[in-house]
Amino acid sequence: MNKPRKARSGYSTALRLIAGAATVCLFGMAGAQEASTYPSRTVQLVVPYTPGTGADILSRILGPKLAERWRVGVVTENRAGATGNIGTELVAKAAPVALIATSAVSVIVNPQLPAKTFREFIDVARGQPGKLYYSSPGNGGPQHLTMELLKLETGIDLVHVPYKGSGGAIADLIAGHVQAMIISLQTAAPYVHGGKLRMLAVMSPERSPAFADIPTTKELGLPNLEVETWYGVFAPVGSPVSIVAKLNAEMNALLRQPDVRELLTKQGMVPAGGPPDRFGNLLKLELARWSRVVAAAGIKAD
Repeated sequence: MNKPRKARSGYSTALRLIAGAATVCLFGMAGAQEASTYPSRTVQLVVPYTPGTGADILSRILGPKLAERWRVGVVTENRAGATGNIGTELVAKAAPVALIATSAVSVIVNPQLPAKTFREFIDVARGQPGKLYYSSPGNGGPQHLTMELLKLETGIDLVHVPYKGSGGAIADLIAGHVQAMIISLQTAAPYVHGGKLRMLAVMSPERSPAFADIPTTKELGLPNLEVETWYGVFAPVGSPVSIVAKLNAEMNALLRQPDVRELLTKQGMVPAGGPPDRFGNLLKLELARWSRVVAAAGIKAD
């Protein structure tokens, strides 16, 4: 087995902590406007990840719908880098507009690993402390922190190998250079169905219809390992309350459209919605949860 270099644990910003188990879609506006006339010019959706990721796909579902409703241009700008921190730093003091959707994540291993079930994986890892590796798209990201939570809850010792994006992390998992990874269901699906990767558990409250034979971590006796990626919309710093309220109403209206709900479902996302407070409360819970993981795992800033 080829052994990748042991990587430094890292963490970039306090905001990334909030987004530790989340993928964030950021909402940008060009200058201050009154709610009665907003939007009167092009609106920008800022996504802190590369094209093809969940947040990017979501922005390209919502963008044309918003453009149609508002009769102005709506463009997506990808500000990827630093595991999403470049984009998420923009909303350190931003106003939550709405929780758009959630998506399940899964525990994935290379099929060559002698573990066909989650419990077998834990047993194998316990028998080889510090000798198995897991990949992630980068330090401080959702996949990194979720696997660290799994390690804390099960007592296993895996070595983190961060990559500069999902592509390399998944490629080395398939090649057997690393043995495990946390991957969203929609990303994992083609590799699992093609026999290139093995799914052992999903971290959602209920089993996924797309993988009905895969147990949840809660079923396996680990209720604290319920983790879902969330997708939210923020307004820029200083946005008037009236515009935030208007944007929230627009997002909820879109999420009630059957075709939008169908598109999100096909991407493995569960439509959410609700008032800004729902999103704000989620952020507070996420901050407390992932602060504990960062502290317990000893993750330090780069």
